Amino acid sequence: MKAYSAGVRFVMIKASDTRDISDAQALKYLVMDHNAAQAAGMYTGFYHYATLPDSTDPAVIVADAKAQAQKVLWRLASLGGYTERDLSYALDLENKCVRLTSGGACAKNATRSATTLWATTWLAMVAEKTNRLPILYSYPTFLEGSMVRTAELLKYPLWIAHYAINPADPLAKPGQKSGGCFVHSWTTATCETIWTFWQYSSCGIGKKYGIPSTRVDLNVFRGPPSSFLQLVKGTWVPEVSDLMPKQEPSQTFVESITATTSNKNVIFSVMVKRPDASPVVTGTVRYFANKDANLLLTPQQSVVRLSSGSWILTVKGIPAGTWPGRIKYTDISGTHAISDAPVVFTLSQGPTGTPTPTPPSTSPTPKPPVTPKPAVDGCANQIKN
Repeated sequence: MKAYSAGVRFVMIKASDTRDISDAQALKYLVMDHNAAQAAGMYTGFYHYATLPDSTDPAVIVADAKAQAQKVLWRLASLGGYTERDLSYALDLENKCVRLTSGGACAKNATRSATTLWATTWLAMVAEKTNRLPILYSYPTFLEGSMVRTAELLKYPLWIAHYAINPADPLAKPGQKSGGCFVHSWTTATCETIWTFWQYSSCGIGKKYGIPSTRVDLNVFRGPPSSFLQLVKGTWVPEVSDLMPKQEPSQTFVESITATTSNKNVIFSVMVKRPDASPVVTGTVRYFANKDANLLLTPQQSVVRLSSGSWILTVKGIPAGTWPGRIKYTDISGTHAISDAPVVFTLSQGPTGTPTPTPPSTSPTPKPPVTPKPAVDGCANQIKN
């Protein structure tokens, strides 16, 4: 109610995420926020934060986009579909990194063609199923530098993020840059951007709108109320078959195993599929040694998602020997049932390091005092309202 009193007439709610943990967090608040916003008289929109697959294979890219679109359709179906106060689902596409270094830096980005293929596949599947055009959210430099210009993308409403410009200024034009404009699928011949929603600040004052966080994104719609109402036309009432399954059977496949010596990691390439042979939408995998193998140590495990239903599982700290076990797939959402696949691998004894002599203790040289870096103001030049 506080947001409505402050002039807010629509809200965009994070409803889903490619990453399982973030997706569970979004789901935790979705129903409550959706119902509260509409009860206060506001229109509601949803968005899905996308993480792209680590692949250049068009078939893998398409399969991953369809899997993530399916997650969105299940989520929307769980809410009862679209009502007459719901805006179309939005695709939040702002991150093209598909592989990280051990330190967390980006090691590989998706290509422009891969990003565009993924986005158009996702958008088309959601549009076809719901009979509504979904919305694409991104920012100008991403649209220009990370996607291919296509007429197909132009048909979807654009929700653009461009800060440090005042939307109350009649001459304000998001999508402009010094000496011209950003060129992408929504750029006109006159160097203007065809946008439907504009996120003009990430520094709204949360408490002013009844939001527990200190900052909140602020958005504006382009056009008269009659145009806005066109965006909420068309309801979608899901059928029973559209609802998210519970404990749907899955099948785990170990595509390859790399195992050589005990001082090196064991690496598994794993694929998990649904009954129709499409990739599972959520979940993760882990290695378990058989109990009778008597693996006394607890190995370190890390898993990297390549695409929907596809992972690289790395296991460290297994001694020399032959180790029977299994790769187990689990899904915390309960959408897909547990499944596993047997594995056996042999590790030869790796070289052991020579202990390094400990030098005699000496008094450490005092370190000079560290001058703290000045805090970076993330809201510099942004509208704080």
